[in-house]
Amino acid sequence: MPEVTQMKDTQTAAPAPEAAQSAPAAPEAPQVSAPPTPPPVRRKPAGKGRKKMIKRVIALVVILAILSGAGFGMWYLVFREEDSLGEAMVDKAQIGTIQSVVQGSGTAVPKESAAISLTQSGVVQEVYVTGGQTVMAGDPLYSIFSQAAEDALKSARDGVTDAQRAVTSAQDDLTKLQRDLAELIESRNDLTVKAPHDGKILEYENYTVGKDASPGKVCTLVNDQTLKLSLYFSYAYEDSIYVGQNVKVAVPAVMQVCDGWVEKINKVEFISTEGGTFFEVVIHLKNPGALTEGMTVTATMADGAGNEIYPYSDGKLEYSEKWDVELKVTGPVLSVNLNKYAQVKAGQVLLSVGEKDLSERIQDKQEEIRLKQEDIVARQQAVEEAVTKVEEAQKALEDFNAVAPISGQVFSCTISPGQEVKSGDTVITISNTVTMVVDIQVDSQNIGFIQAGMTMELMDEQGNPVMGTVTNVAMSGEVGTGTTTYPVQLEVDNSMGTIYNGSWMRYKLVTAESVDCVYVPNQCVKRVNDVNGEKLSVVFIQADSKPENALELDPETLGTSMPAPSEGFWPVPVTTGLSDIYNCEIIEGLEPETVVFSGRSTSEEPGMGGGMIIG
Repeated sequence: MPEVTQMKDTQTAAPAPEAAQSAPAAPEAPQVSAPPTPPPVRRKPAGKGRKKMIKRVIALVVILAILSGAGFGMWYLVFREEDSLGEAMVDKAQIGTIQSVVQGSGTAVPKESAAISLTQSGVVQEVYVTGGQTVMAGDPLYSIFSQAAEDALKSARDGVTDAQRAVTSAQDDLTKLQRDLAELIESRNDLTVKAPHDGKILEYENYTVGKDASPGKVCTLVNDQTLKLSLYFSYAYEDSIYVGQNVKVAVPAVMQVCDGWVEKINKVEFISTEGGTFFEVVIHLKNPGALTEGMTVTATMADGAGNEIYPYSDGKLEYSEKWDVELKVTGPVLSVNLNKYAQVKAGQVLLSVGEKDLSERIQDKQEEIRLKQEDIVARQQAVEEAVTKVEEAQKALEDFNAVAPISGQVFSCTISPGQEVKSGDTVITISNTVTMVVDIQVDSQNIGFIQAGMTMELMDEQGNPVMGTVTNVAMSGEVGTGTTTYPVQLEVDNSMGTIYNGSWMRYKLVTAESVDCVYVPNQCVKRVNDVNGEKLSVVFIQADSKPENALELDPETLGTSMPAPSEGFWPVPVTTGLSDIYNCEIIEGLEPETVVFSGRSTSEEPGMGGGMIIG
C-alpha cells in the first residue's frame, strides 16, 4: 500500500530549557577580546516581492493538500483491503404489523363564506352585528339608504317594460308577414280561375293569350236553373200567406204557367199610390228552360178557403244566384275558356295565367320573416337582459338592507352608523366554520385508494386528531415533474371550533395493512442476480452451514459490501410484501427470529468520520 507523504515546514527549533540544564558543563574557553562591532546594516522594508512569495507558498500548500486528499480517496476506493469494509452488522426477522399509508398536508378553510359588497354609494343607517358575532341565515345585518340604488331599480324595471313592448310589436309584425306569405302561397292557386258553381256565363272580359292579365273581374256567372221574383201583397192577406206555400207563376211572354213556392216573407211597408200598405213575398221557381231574367210575370196563390190571392202588381224574373268570378294575380295569359251564355260546371277552368314575379315575392316575404324572427330573438334576449338587470338592481337594493345569507361567524364588519360608503366596498364577511374544507393533492400511485364518502384521519397543528370525509375526487390531474397529482377535497367537523381558517392539517390514510407478518429492515433485502442472470430478492441469513435453499449468486453483481459464506452468511430467496419507510414484509422464505445481515460498521481514522455502510 503506498504511503501518503505529508509535507511539513523544516525549521530549526531552539533547544528546550530542560535540555540545556541537563547538558554537561563545557570547559571554560580562554578569554578572547571581541572584534569591533560593525556598523548596523540598514535593511529595506518588505515590499511587493515578499508579498508575491507569500502568495506562492500558500498556493503550493493548497495544491499539495488537494493532491493528498485525492491520493487518499484513490486508496480508499481502489487499493483498500477488503477487511477495511468493517464488521458485518446483523438484525433479526420479527413478527409485527406493517401498513402502507398515503399521507401529506393541506390547508383548512371554511366550507361556506359570504362577502357582501355594495354596488352603489349610500349612507349607513343602522348596523346590527359586530365582528366575531355568530349569526343565523336571515338575521338582519345593516341598513343603508342609497338613492342611486332606488333609481337603478326603477330604471331597470322600465327597461323590462320597454323590452317587452318591443317584443310584442315585433311579434305582431311577424304575424302580419306570415299572413302575407300565406296569401302569396295561396295565390298560386289563383293562377287558375275556375267556375265556383254550375251556371251560365253572362258577362266576361276579353283576354289574349300571351299578354298580361291584371287582377279584376273575369266574368259573371249565374244560376239560371232557378229563378226568383218579388211581389207585394196586401196586409189583408198577412195570415193567408206562409213560407213554403205553393204558387202559380204565369209568364205571358211564353204563355206558360209554372209552379213555384214561397221562399221568404219580408214584413216591409210598401205603400201604393192609392194608399194601400203591402208586404214583400219572395217566390222561387224552377226554370223549365225558356225563362230568363227580366221577363214580366205574375203569381197567384190560394188562401185556406181556396180563394185566389193576387199581388198588387206584376213582377220581373231574376236569377236566383249570381257570382262575380275574379282574377287575383298578375301574369301572362296561358289559356282562355270564356263564352257568353255558355253553361259551365263547378271547377271548370275559365282562365289560367303564369307566374310573373310571384316566386320572387314569396322569397322576399320569407326573407322578411326570417329577419323578423331574428329580431324577435334579439328582443327577447334584451328582455332577459333587462330582467337580469332588475334582479341585479333588486339584489343591490337588498344589499343595502342586508340579511345574513348563511349561518356562521362575522369575520369582518367595516361599517358604522352615519358612515358614507361607496360602490365596490366589501362591508361584511361571514364564514361558516362549523364545517371546514381541506384540499389535498394525492399522487397517481395512490389516487386509486381514494373514494368519495370514505373517512381519512387528519391532525391539526397542535397534534389533535380529527376525522375527515372525502367529498370530491377530481377525475383529471395536474402533471408535474415526474408525477401527476389529483385534487381531493375533505370535509371536517369543526363544531368544537378548534380548527381555524388557514390551519395546516396533515392527513394519513392506511391503504393496506399486514398483521402478524414476518418483517426485516428494508436494508436487509437485496436485489441480486443468480448465476443464471435471473434477478432475485434475497436475504443473507447467518448460519453455521449452507442452508438447503441457499443460492449461487453472480459474483460480479454482489459488490464488496455483501457478506460471504466465510463470514457465516448465506443468500436465500424471499418473497416480499408490503413495506413502509423502515421495514419490509417477508411473505415467504424467512422464519421469525432468524439472524440476517443488515450492513457493515466501519471506523475511520480521526477526522475521516465513521458509521455504517448499507449494502
